[in-house]
Amino acid sequence: MIWWALIAASLACYGLKLVGLSVPQRVLEHPTTVRVAALIPVGLLGALVAVQVFADGTALVLDARLVGIGVAVVLLVLRAPFLVIVFAAALATALVRLL
Repeated sequence: MIWWALIAASLACYGLKLVGLSVPQRVLEHPTTVRVAALIPVGLLGALVAVQVFADGTALVLDARLVGIGVAVVLLVLRAPFLVIVFAAALATALVRLL
């Protein structure tokens, strides 16, 4: 039974890929499609960060990670270099955890 499910899933994935390749160029170049394709990774990354910062299993948690995210957002608005943002966020989180 598992093998049939695996084969069916493989065929479905291959068919989905073929459908994606057959999308006309005018649809791919439409401004809405371009904008949605550009925003989907941002939304997914934002959701991943939110889950990692505010969740512990199924519980909502507000702890030192929130301070780190706050520092990162402030530095991001100030257009600081990426490594500075990461280091400052980690440092702020560590300092809050020490308190």
